[in-house]
Amino acid sequence: MQHRVTLFEPLQLPCGLTLKNRIAKSAMSDSLGDGTGHPTAEQIRLYQRWAAGGLALSIIGEVQLTADYAENPGNLVLNEASDLVRFRKLARHGSENGTTLWLQLGHGGALAYAPTSNPKGPSALNLPGLLCAEITLEEMRQLPSEFARTAWFAQQAGFGGVQIHAAHGFLLSQFLSPLFNKRSDEYGGAISNRMRPLLEAIEATRAAVGPEFPLAVKLNSSDQLEGGFDEEDALKVVAELDRSSVDLIDISGGTYFPGAKSASDGTGHGPYFLEFAKRARAVTTKPLMLTGGFKTRAQAEDAVASGAIDIVGLARALVLEPSLPDLWKADRKLEPFFPRFSDAPEGGITAWYTMRLNELGADKETPVFGELRQAIRHYEARNKSRAKIWLRHFASDAVGQT
Repeated sequence: MQHRVTLFEPLQLPCGLTLKNRIAKSAMSDSLGDGTGHPTAEQIRLYQRWAAGGLALSIIGEVQLTADYAENPGNLVLNEASDLVRFRKLARHGSENGTTLWLQLGHGGALAYAPTSNPKGPSALNLPGLLCAEITLEEMRQLPSEFARTAWFAQQAGFGGVQIHAAHGFLLSQFLSPLFNKRSDEYGGAISNRMRPLLEAIEATRAAVGPEFPLAVKLNSSDQLEGGFDEEDALKVVAELDRSSVDLIDISGGTYFPGAKSASDGTGHGPYFLEFAKRARAVTTKPLMLTGGFKTRAQAEDAVASGAIDIVGLARALVLEPSLPDLWKADRKLEPFFPRFSDAPEGGITAWYTMRLNELGADKETPVFGELRQAIRHYEARNKSRAKIWLRHFASDAVGQT
């Protein structure tokens, strides 16, 4: 009889790291940085609480390579200008209780936060709510070394690994999509060219951190837009990643392009991308993580037991209940209560969860969920405040790029 893998069995990654169980906190844009690219006390406390809750792996979302193309003014920025002492404190507290803490390396590309950036994508765009220039060939050739540099600093600061972000409509995801990548050079056209920026980033990063430092990729199953990155192309990328030095492939889907509906804002039952994960399993032996829509322990258990995936990625469930892994292990609270929002504006639900993260980091959450419109107002006000700090701190570095 075939062994049924459980959520609380360890998993060894190809690099040699053993994760203590199969539950991960997926990368989210917690935007809890201080506006200068550094972690705050609330962010450090948040990741400490998640570590105490029994996770094997926790991933900090949207850590920027430079200040030029951040997704949000609350993002962290890690490079030679950063204060590593502050990052080391985050790494230390987020790695308590046998949890490994990784940084997700991001580049907003066309989705860079316009008040602090001049957004650039694979191709110039002039669409409602989206205006960007084309990233130059010279900039593209510099990009792998920027990923590698930030990964090296992550290693020096004591983080347990890095994840390269190639999902959700940010720069590497934009390159994968024929809808947004109209280039005619070596980075455009066939999927073999469109995945080149991702593969170059992996190669440079691995060379910088060595063979034993965990390196993951977050990849869309599709961006759920007509004419965009689809499952057939995604399977070709997975097959190529199988030949690469990555230790984990984190599967997700959807995009934050204006007007596109986020899968996580839907009311459907999760997990959202499990059928794709089953197809991906057929073309790779790399460990697979699945992020998106896990709402109950039974869903998580069944997905891992099926063999389709190796790790369950939880995001919003852990915002609602940061100790969920331990509660699951003790047969308590098998599913958190998810609030329902009617007529939420675009990005509104994300704003609500982001402000809930702020409450968790301040140890001020209450059993009664806050009102959506108020959370959106607070989120927007905080972004404006941190954008001002960002512009002052990074001065000419963050804006005025040609």
